[in-house]
Amino acid sequence: MDHFDYRNGKLFAEDVDVERIAEEVGTPAYIYSKTTFIEHLQKIRKAYSEIDTTICYSVKACGNINILRFLAEQGSGFDIVSGGELYRVLRADGDPAKIVYAGVGKTDKEIIEALDAGIGYFNIESEAELENLIRLSEQQHKAIQGRRPKAALRVNPDIDYKTHAFTTTGVKETKFGVDIERAEKVFADYADNVAVDICAIHIHLGSGGKTIDPYVNAAKRIMPLIDRLRSKGHTIEALDLGGGYGADYESATVPSAADYAAGIVPLLKNKNLKLILEPGKSISANAGILLTRVLYTKRGGAKEFVIVDAGMNDLIRPSLYDAFHFIWPTRVEDGFIPTQRNKDLQPDGARAVDIVGPICEGADFLAKDRFLPGMQRGDLLGVFTAGAYGFTMSSNYNARCRAPEVLVDGHTFSVIRKRETYEDLTALES
Repeated sequence: MDHFDYRNGKLFAEDVDVERIAEEVGTPAYIYSKTTFIEHLQKIRKAYSEIDTTICYSVKACGNINILRFLAEQGSGFDIVSGGELYRVLRADGDPAKIVYAGVGKTDKEIIEALDAGIGYFNIESEAELENLIRLSEQQHKAIQGRRPKAALRVNPDIDYKTHAFTTTGVKETKFGVDIERAEKVFADYADNVAVDICAIHIHLGSGGKTIDPYVNAAKRIMPLIDRLRSKGHTIEALDLGGGYGADYESATVPSAADYAAGIVPLLKNKNLKLILEPGKSISANAGILLTRVLYTKRGGAKEFVIVDAGMNDLIRPSLYDAFHFIWPTRVEDGFIPTQRNKDLQPDGARAVDIVGPICEGADFLAKDRFLPGMQRGDLLGVFTAGAYGFTMSSNYNARCRAPEVLVDGHTFSVIRKRETYEDLTALES
């Protein structure tokens, strides 16, 4: 699933010893494998090659413009949720026609920027937003040279993705989209407008599911709606099947892209329907690790703590979602080389510790009750599957400088985002 492995007891990113990166760049640091990004994108493309499919990588997962640029070079489109993400994609030379724009709270400024850029589809979350898009499109008619922007209505199929409550978006009781029962009325009320072409359906189940069933069931629920809309004279040219596939946070715990496609492709074949996918973590999660160094070890009652220089400001997923990340030393003896990455790894001689950071919060932890070999000050740890929602959710809490991002390509690596400085922290406050 990725290009991070142990060689002679040392952790490598592709063909680079991560200790070398730590020596030159310092810690904490995000380290990405370019090959992993590309291979995961190619696997999804191959899986859906039987039907007309546009893959729109989800920028919110990992949005460094250097990464977006090589994904664009590979033909990827992009799923965005803000004007800032649009700016990133355009800076990375992404094709505007392959951009889909979601989000319940698009501002007028953001909508106008997207109209001017000529994006592929606006994913519309409500009747009020659609009315606003129509109004702004009419105002921008000359500026956008008469182009009629396309829109996809986001419909909630009321499918529970069985993921964390904070990442579930496809049930009725969320702020996203419109109920499936209201969708036909939205088309009846607005499809004849002359400013916006409402010609697609968008569904989004959430992020991080571990079975194909919710996707298949959602597609099965939405196809009769598409048939009914077409029977009433509405053009439906595309289905945007959003929501990220799960990533392998533990070894072999999620279906492959081919598994998902095996359930979805037969439902769309011969339907004269383009498919849009919005993968994020399934492309980026296993393409990155967070490298951190041990500062201290200590005991507190019956607990043993390993205190590291990465905190919840660097990687908030464990604190926010109770998310699991496999964590292991970058240099180990033969008996401690991991064969799988999971919660149950407990080699002889390992002991249970909490891996915590320097932030002044009780929630500042990367892992609890995790078995590790004996750790000492100065040892390096790799926090695996950190390429998705790692750096993009990081912050300056406690006035901490955000970590650098490093891209490995074969035998070489480059810093694609510099470590912030104290001066950066106050640069906008003068």
